[in-house]
Amino acid sequence: MDRLTNTIRPYAWGSTTAIPTLLGVEPTGEPQAEMWMGAHPGAPSRLERGAGGTTLADVIAADPEGELGAATVAKFGPRLPFLLKILAAGAPLSVQVHPDLTQAKEGFADEERRGVPIDAGHRNYKDANHKPELICALTPFDGLCGFRPPLEAAALLEGLGVDSLKPYADLLRAHPEEAALREVLTAVLTADRAEMARTVTEAAAAAERLGGPYAPYAGLVHEFPGDPGVIAAMLLNHVRLQPGEAMFLGAGIPHAYIDGLGVELMANSDNVLRCGLTPKHVDVPELLKVVNFEPSAPGIMRPEADGEEVYETPIDEFRLSRFLLAPGGAPQRLPDATPQILLCTAGAPKAGGLTLAPGESVFVPAGEKVELSGSGTVFRATVVI
Repeated sequence: MDRLTNTIRPYAWGSTTAIPTLLGVEPTGEPQAEMWMGAHPGAPSRLERGAGGTTLADVIAADPEGELGAATVAKFGPRLPFLLKILAAGAPLSVQVHPDLTQAKEGFADEERRGVPIDAGHRNYKDANHKPELICALTPFDGLCGFRPPLEAAALLEGLGVDSLKPYADLLRAHPEEAALREVLTAVLTADRAEMARTVTEAAAAAERLGGPYAPYAGLVHEFPGDPGVIAAMLLNHVRLQPGEAMFLGAGIPHAYIDGLGVELMANSDNVLRCGLTPKHVDVPELLKVVNFEPSAPGIMRPEADGEEVYETPIDEFRLSRFLLAPGGAPQRLPDATPQILLCTAGAPKAGGLTLAPGESVFVPAGEKVELSGSGTVFRATVVI
């Protein structure tokens, strides 16, 4: 078992205080958006093995079966198939979707054939993997997830009293649900930019004035003035997670995180197609191939099992669970057939012989027996085999 040293990514949307507060350190004044725990090549965790230490990616590459276990390698290949993060949103992330596995493989292969540089700003597919993800709130956490029913979206747009939004509301009422949402999202993203900027400005002013169901959208224009993603966001369900609640985001589901601190677990991929609230490239035709236009209510998970509380998802590449350890409680023996990362978010629990502070994590190779004891909160990330 190895204590991990993890990279904090300074994306502009990150909170300046949430991760420092969790870690018990002074803020730097700069945004701290995500802390990555895993073996992703973009920022692999470091650990102390031998002189000078090394990365978790290098350790796994040197002995995949020894670190991951034969069953994990047979199912997922010689790599850690998940990436664990602490995510701290101080401003909205882009409205985005992720491809399914077939779309990712085909899109990646196509861009490779066309010679699109992997770091090009207009590149859509950074790898050939899908990117389902799960977010579990550590603080109250606001986000957007999945399309509202079209009639509900139409009523929301009409309620703003903005004349230029009326054609979109009419479209939402005039077609079958999925066709209506596809047509409206396409129209919003391909509208004349100057005209859309005026619409967004008027809509944001109305949202601020009206409050209530419009409150989550009112601040978006301040971060992204004139961005059509503000209107696209109003087609989505607003979700507020309370601490301990979680939300799963499968392929094609449009979503965005607005504010809050959470634990995020995902397949080991960087594939994102954006549809607004961003200065980055938006490839509308490719986006429309990937988006799932079926209206869907966000499924909020509230695990209630004793001992290991599991957040069930349909994904085998990752499995997230939580232990709430009470003083004097019986130690919790962990299964040892798969690799796992343990993350402390509260208290001072012990993982084997290591005491963890909030924000600290360890990598446990397959086959190593570990007990959790003491008091505090520990998240466990592993795979399903």
